[in-house]
Amino acid sequence: MTTFSVRKFLAAAVVVACLPLMPHTASAAPAANLPDFTDLVDKVGPAVVNIRTTTRVSNSGARGGLPPGMDDGDMSEFFRRFFGIPLPQSPQSPGSPRGGDNGGSGSGGSGGSGGSQDTPDNSDPEQNSGVGSGFILSADGYVMTNAHVIDDADTIYVTLTDKREFKAKLIGVDDRTDVAVVKISAANLPTITIGDSNKVRVGEWVVAIGSPFGLENTVTAGIVSAKGRDTGDYLPFIQTDVAVNPGNSGGPLINMQGEVIGINSQIYSRTGGFMGISFAIPIDEAMRVAEQLKTSGKVVRGRIAVAIGEVTKDVADSLGLPKAQGALVSSVEPGGPADKAGVQPGDIILKFNGHSVDTATDLPRMVGDTKPGTKSTVTIWRKGQTRDLPITIAEMQPDKAAKADQKKPPVPKQRATNVLGLAVSDIPPDQLKTLKLHNGVQIDAVDGPAVRVGLQKGDIVLRVGDTDITSAKQFDDLSAHLDPQKMVALLVRRGENTQFVPIRPRSAPK
Repeated sequence: MTTFSVRKFLAAAVVVACLPLMPHTASAAPAANLPDFTDLVDKVGPAVVNIRTTTRVSNSGARGGLPPGMDDGDMSEFFRRFFGIPLPQSPQSPGSPRGGDNGGSGSGGSGGSGGSQDTPDNSDPEQNSGVGSGFILSADGYVMTNAHVIDDADTIYVTLTDKREFKAKLIGVDDRTDVAVVKISAANLPTITIGDSNKVRVGEWVVAIGSPFGLENTVTAGIVSAKGRDTGDYLPFIQTDVAVNPGNSGGPLINMQGEVIGINSQIYSRTGGFMGISFAIPIDEAMRVAEQLKTSGKVVRGRIAVAIGEVTKDVADSLGLPKAQGALVSSVEPGGPADKAGVQPGDIILKFNGHSVDTATDLPRMVGDTKPGTKSTVTIWRKGQTRDLPITIAEMQPDKAAKADQKKPPVPKQRATNVLGLAVSDIPPDQLKTLKLHNGVQIDAVDGPAVRVGLQKGDIVLRVGDTDITSAKQFDDLSAHLDPQKMVALLVRRGENTQFVPIRPRSAPK
């Protein structure tokens, strides 16, 4: 081995000695033009924080197939957030220490106990549930991050670059924009400079700082790939090729002036890892949300009470529209603002207050940014003609109110123990009627197989295979007889969407 290394060294020396004899080529010139990010990182880095969350769990029940800290946190969220990609199963032996891939914080200071540690039977230990990033908005301790980073957390810890760790108070979250604000008790903190996302240019260099896989203060760089990228969510995203991985969620996207222009939020992946496409929430939108969260703990938005869809080219051609644009109204809520204004299913909303609705996702943002009670106008296309309809904007109910100064009553956490990794409960008849369902059971807890296919608490299971599910007892009885060697399809409703989810049962305990 030593001889081989020496030979390699001698060969390298010969090559280096010959280099002055080689003609100079222009291929080395571009390297001199690459940006230097060192000063930028020195300036911005201290304002970027690591965020980890813990939950209190019962000592009873198996954990399924995932390592501690990967149940509902940022690690698994990154994989399933886009196109239902589940988190790959990772082996974990009992009593093994926390590692770099399990969502641990990697920070010093106080922390939750690992899931494998023995604790008294009458106590619920803290267990790491997620890891992410954030950045300091003000010197008195306000920190911005992603909503999904702190979702369902019992305790939030914020670690600074100087290794000080603080227990944070949740000020408020907004699920639609995936923005959250927390507060730590500290003063004279380093802050980040807020930029203007409207001035972002495709092709400009940008930097991300965060905690991928719990590795704090990791810096990656790339360029802006696209602006206003519509992924079907509430906001248009900034698309980049900056390397972003699980744990970068909530961290800043920074321009060459050291200004934050976005919050790193999502990736597109077919493998679960970074594939050159990442998405950031525009900072202008995020700051509007943050100011409302700081003021009232919630975000007030307008609504007109319609369900909408895209207008395809075939639909536009068949209706005589010059081009495929607008929002196709698929349903109108009885008694809502749109219903009172005369909007009907089948109408195409082309404009809102004189502003063109180019795609269906433009309309919710336009209406949401309008103060409830405002008199507005929608321009619709109906039977080959345009019409202007006056409409009064109503208030949209917030997804989640602020939890500041609110003590949550202790609720025992259910553990899923059946072969599908699901604990379910019956849905009251009045709730079924509200959901316009005839049957189904609600998921109360997930582990093992259910986590790996992306099922979540709150989902509704309508069918197992060809059997309609009418009660939790029927579901458990049916699950007990499933063949672990065969995949089974669950018909699942989440929100307004229904889809089949293939899942392989695990072997029943003997």
